[in-house]
Amino acid sequence: MSRKIVHVVGTGTIGEPLIGLLCDFKDSLGIDEVTFHKNTPLTTDKSKVTNLINVRGARLTTHENKFDGFNNIGLKAEFTTEEAINRASVVIDCTPKGFGHENKHKYYEKYINNTLGFIAQGSEDGFGKKYARGINDQALDANDQFIQIVSCNTHNVSCITDVLAVTNDPDNLVVGKYVCIRRANDLSQETGFIPSPQVGTHTNEKYGSHHAKDSAELFHTLGMDLNLFSSAMKVNSQYMHILWFNLQVKEPTSITKIKERLYANERVAMTTKDLTSTVFSFGRDHGHFGRILNQTVVVEQTLNVKNDHEITGFCFTPQDGNSILSSISAAEWLLYPHSYTDKIQCLSHLFFNKI
Repeated sequence: MSRKIVHVVGTGTIGEPLIGLLCDFKDSLGIDEVTFHKNTPLTTDKSKVTNLINVRGARLTTHENKFDGFNNIGLKAEFTTEEAINRASVVIDCTPKGFGHENKHKYYEKYINNTLGFIAQGSEDGFGKKYARGINDQALDANDQFIQIVSCNTHNVSCITDVLAVTNDPDNLVVGKYVCIRRANDLSQETGFIPSPQVGTHTNEKYGSHHAKDSAELFHTLGMDLNLFSSAMKVNSQYMHILWFNLQVKEPTSITKIKERLYANERVAMTTKDLTSTVFSFGRDHGHFGRILNQTVVVEQTLNVKNDHEITGFCFTPQDGNSILSSISAAEWLLYPHSYTDKIQCLSHLFFNKI
């Protein structure tokens, strides 16, 4: 039996914790080896790369012309870029916007005959079939060699819509409206912070911001045509994104019913905390190196049902956590299509019911 090798391209906001999580649970996930690509030999990144190699057990790869640069800062790359892709069972691309498509055309399409599949992140629209764990697993089929994990806020929009509106009846949703209140940048990012709240634009006449568009396209893989519209803005915080949602549904409902649905779903964490800082702190103390892997954290006391048909509330987005889990789920589906749902249960202790 061939070795199961997962290769992660990029060591940024999603890549670094994903590499660590794959290494920490590789035996339970049925993975023999984790390799990762680092593009640039930076002394500021030496500590994290050293940790990923020596502590977590991953193997470093880079471009052939970068080997000397890594050697000069005391890091040894073991494979070239294309050697690593060629020997990988699954490749997960976690590079910045645009590079996933570039890598697809430059590298990945050359190795489609000996690699099970390639996965990219939310910024790479059109890379492959959109996917979010627990939302559209049944849409995956043997022809899906390229998969795009939707963004963290799209996970949240889709999860709320799925659980509260369309799980039992795809025609139940009349309209879903959302406002994504985004943090300015990630804690690890040195640029992008803003001095004050900044409103976004509606780039799509039908859907508004990309969040509703991407969510609608995710549900399209299931044959659903949902009426969704989103707006987005940034605030001068680094903690968590916030989502306001308003769902108008055909079937009468109540606060009791929607709470029962939310508490019963493993992808949802409930909380009475109303500050992003306190939820973020919980993740730091109890998550996997700070990550909450749920798709959404719903603030229970904000839930409201008006006239039996209009559901409103606030929830927090676990940022890279939900994208990381879907990335692992997609990789496991490519490796073990008939048992991947059982294999990822090794991470179930990181799905919180209450925060």
